[in-house]
Amino acid sequence: MPRTKTSVAHHKRVKRILKAARGYYGSRSKLLRTARDTLLRAGAYSYRDRRRRKGDFRRLWITRITAACRSRGISYSRFLFGLKMASIDLNRKMLSEIAIVDPEAFDALVELARDKAKSAA
Repeated sequence: MPRTKTSVAHHKRVKRILKAARGYYGSRSKLLRTARDTLLRAGAYSYRDRRRRKGDFRRLWITRITAACRSRGISYSRFLFGLKMASIDLNRKMLSEIAIVDPEAFDALVELARDKAKSAA
């Protein structure tokens, strides 16, 4: 049986790895082993951070809502408690967007939450 050579497949594999590593610093974009190691690590970071991004955005929305609530004289926890008592189901993303884009509507939500929180307590 004749011997088969893997040169074409090998070159294709090397080109694919080095193309993915373009723009990396120094030998990370030039040498096969370091490029492969770097790509593996980059893939692990990107997998982790795609999940972490959701928490980062939630943290941002909570910070925005907290700032908007504090400027209106109510704490974040009392605000959310009042909204829950008023049966208003708005997620944090929408609440932060309302606080930025439509302050009058957010004022109305704060007043409603304040009244409901007082009556519930």
